[in-house]
Amino acid sequence: MHHADIKTLPQEEDQLFRLLRQLDLMPDGSQRAMATALNISLGRLNTLLRGATDAGFVRLSERNSTDKRQRVAYTLTLRGAAEKLRLTDHFLTRKFAEYDALHAELTGTTSGLTPFKHRTKLMQNNLAPIPELYVSYDSAQKMKMEAADLTSHDLSPRQICDLELLMNGGFNPLKGFLGEEDYNGVVENMRLADGSLWPMPITLDVTEDFAGSIELGQDIALRDQEGVILATMTVTDRWEPNKANEADKVFGADDDAHPAVNYLHNQAGKIYLGGPVTGIQQPMHYDFRGRRDTPNELRAYFRKMGWRKVVAFQTRNPLHRAHQELTFRAAKEAQANLLIHPVVGLTKPGDVDHFTRVRCYEAVLDKYPQSTTTMSLLNLAMRMAGPREAVWHGLIRANHGCTHFIVGRDHAGPGNNSKGEDFYGPYDAQDLYRANQSEIGCEMVDFKHMVWVAERAQYEAIDEIKDKDDVTILNISGTELRRRLAEGLEIPEWFSFPEVVKELRRTKPPRSKQGFTVFFTGFSGSGKSTIANALMVKLMEMGGRPVTLLDGDIVRKNLSSELGFSKEHRDLNIRRIGYVASEITKNGGIAICAPIAPYATTRRAVREDVEAFGAFVEIHVATSIEECEKRDRKGLYKLAREGKIKEFTGISDPYDVPTNPELSVETENVDVDNCAHQVLLKLESMGLIAAE
Repeated sequence: MHHADIKTLPQEEDQLFRLLRQLDLMPDGSQRAMATALNISLGRLNTLLRGATDAGFVRLSERNSTDKRQRVAYTLTLRGAAEKLRLTDHFLTRKFAEYDALHAELTGTTSGLTPFKHRTKLMQNNLAPIPELYVSYDSAQKMKMEAADLTSHDLSPRQICDLELLMNGGFNPLKGFLGEEDYNGVVENMRLADGSLWPMPITLDVTEDFAGSIELGQDIALRDQEGVILATMTVTDRWEPNKANEADKVFGADDDAHPAVNYLHNQAGKIYLGGPVTGIQQPMHYDFRGRRDTPNELRAYFRKMGWRKVVAFQTRNPLHRAHQELTFRAAKEAQANLLIHPVVGLTKPGDVDHFTRVRCYEAVLDKYPQSTTTMSLLNLAMRMAGPREAVWHGLIRANHGCTHFIVGRDHAGPGNNSKGEDFYGPYDAQDLYRANQSEIGCEMVDFKHMVWVAERAQYEAIDEIKDKDDVTILNISGTELRRRLAEGLEIPEWFSFPEVVKELRRTKPPRSKQGFTVFFTGFSGSGKSTIANALMVKLMEMGGRPVTLLDGDIVRKNLSSELGFSKEHRDLNIRRIGYVASEITKNGGIAICAPIAPYATTRRAVREDVEAFGAFVEIHVATSIEECEKRDRKGLYKLAREGKIKEFTGISDPYDVPTNPELSVETENVDVDNCAHQVLLKLESMGLIAAE
């Protein structure tokens, strides 16, 4: 205990714990009923209530009552709710130790329930409930009213995913967003300050302005993007992290080609806040509600079904026949039941959306035996952190009641780094998992790379095929599958289920029928708008899909008239263009954008927005600054040279030349029609336009 006026002797602490718990369970109970429930005198109860009130755990309010003893009501404060959660841990730890000593005295052996490093063996039993961070329903209603006056933080989609798993026990033993000491331990050696294994920083990143408005010890309200309060947090830590070090230690390299590193540097707030969380309500999901389970709901299901062994299969892709064979084998090898546990939070940019994936999973669930297989959706924000991610996934599955976990080849790998090489070795994840397996509490089942052997008409593990040279081995990679879908080519039945292919084709028609975005970038006066207009006319002449031109000047007039030309405003303008382009692309249209877009990080963000729905084609109009200055119809360069226009791209502000655009066009001594035709040829080669 941190408060001088509350003693820390076990008996005192137990009584405080029981008092806070009773107030949570019966916030409107009378003092007499409370004293009876706690088995203490009214005098002792009043002493406890005074101490808890002075410590800020309990609040007094007037009550309309003729009974003198009932004129004051005591209710739990936000801090009291957080303290109750902390004391629950202490209480359970002590009781486990007492039980263990008694068990040893009576039987001569330990019970196996002795806590170690905050993760008790009881919690490793997949049938026992695990701690959640939620308060009772009645307390939650009161806290919602109380929290109306608190400073609010609107959570990002990733933070909402993290908060949900903190509150429901999926991230047990974490009690909130990491403080600085825990964060440093996790980054440096995958350990919390108390020594518990935890490989992933779960941090609340905020802006400098927001962090500056918060005092340490202050309670803040955590809200979703609609403003609904989900939890409160007591801010115990505030610091500016070394993000380059975090990237290097957690993700293996400070390389923006890694989606999580890119998020860290270009999207996450500069300051981290840490502190315990008190859960009020879980985030609302309107989709697949019957398929979403908390760790305790899954444990209850396993208990009801009598499943003592459960092997979890992590996936962020649709299930094909090789996956089915793999999961069958894993369950058989572990002699366990099967939990298909796909991630429906945030995955890798460009992945198939979770709505389509879940429809694919449901289409093939009847291929599995109903009595030994179930499916549940996990609202996790993946980091694609390879080896560390595998350990993290194992801890999360252990919390969900699983006893075994399938770890794949290059598990949760993000693809290539900026040098075109894999971020992680193919078996790095399995090696790190194996080294920490006993502490994870969830046994690893190695992923077998399954291939189709044509002569035997069956899937076999590549390592187990003795007659490789005498048989025909077939396999289709993820890249090849995407190509076949994009071009409308056949997908053989040995590779996938017809139901899955039908669902994928419904969502992802051939590229020539999908929406896409053509994004021109280049200096002012380079010819972007002229080529974009010519391209628009050519695409409209072809017909088939609506075409929208989002030229820089048009957007400035209709979408961004209030914006200036500072870096921040130019970024915001490009993000608006990207948003509109992504909506056009999502709905099957063609968006043609022609802003200057000088900054590579902003162009990348727009690419990610668009590629969630269709192709993004970056065209660098590579006209030199000298040529642009010669053309200068609007006289802008002259004004910039004279210092009358501040922050002008190419003169007083930098331009990040695209390093890997889909196409680079030269406009000097080349007519506009030819440039537009080059773009058309590129679109045709990418399969985005095709003859009917």
